[in-house]
Amino acid sequence: MIEIPVERLNAEILNSVIEEFILREGTDYGAQESSMGNKIAQVRRQLDAGDVLITFDPATENCTLLTKHQFKRYVLEQEAAKEGGDPYEDYSQQAGQDDSSQES
Repeated sequence: MIEIPVERLNAEILNSVIEEFILREGTDYGAQESSMGNKIAQVRRQLDAGDVLITFDPATENCTLLTKHQFKRYVLEQEAAKEGGDPYEDYSQQAGQDDSSQES
C-alpha cells in the first residue's frame, strides 16, 4: 500500500475520491446529518491537516482513506510479516518472564 500525496491529485479527482469514500464507508457524523458538501469539507480538512491519508493498494487496485495511525500500523504489520515477527509483541512481558525464571 502506498500513500498518495493530496497535492498530486487535481480538485475533481480529489473530491471524487473523498465522495466515494464517504458513500462506501457510511461514515457517522453525529446526531445531526450533514450534507455531502459538508462531509467532503470535513474530510478535506483532515487531509490538509495530515490526520487522514489517501492510499492506494496495487494488489487490489483500490484507493481508500486511512488515518495516519491506521497507515502506520499497516506499515508495521507489513515490515513484521517480512521479518517473520509480530508487530504487537510485548517485550516487557518477555523481560518479566526471564526475571522470574532466574529466581527459581
